[in-house]
Amino acid sequence: MPPEQRPLEEYGQLLASWFFRWPTGASAGLARALAGSWLLALGPSLLVASGSLALRRAPLQLVLAGASAALLLPLLLLLRQWLGWRYVQARLLAERVDYEESGWYDGQVWEKPISWRLQDQLVASHEVAPVMARLVRAIAATAGLLIAGAGLCQAL
Repeated sequence: MPPEQRPLEEYGQLLASWFFRWPTGASAGLARALAGSWLLALGPSLLVASGSLALRRAPLQLVLAGASAALLLPLLLLLRQWLGWRYVQARLLAERVDYEESGWYDGQVWEKPISWRLQDQLVASHEVAPVMARLVRAIAATAGLLIAGAGLCQAL
């Protein structure tokens, strides 16, 4: 099996990635990154919301609709992070791992030795599981804010 396709090495690649490192540190780091992405999306979403004649007459609803729509970017970023971490977690917990030697057409299956399997399970349970839990909480909070903002916008 090529070393770069081993689950523990893929875990190390995620830790080295700027994007996938967001949920590994303190919760404040993840919140800062998500707030930055929300602020980045806020301007364009307010611009799109201002295209509605009904919202132009109600500035509070306009801002609320734009702010709620801007939550889609952080939500999509969180989902992408969850998918990446979930993929690595599944490979760490698997007894057999699929890999490719030189291309997509020559896939093989590698059975992990017992010692590697135990090490991978420890990493999955003590390192990856807390990251996954943090991501799930962040996804739920962001989706809740999106739904609450949309509901509030409708109620006004």
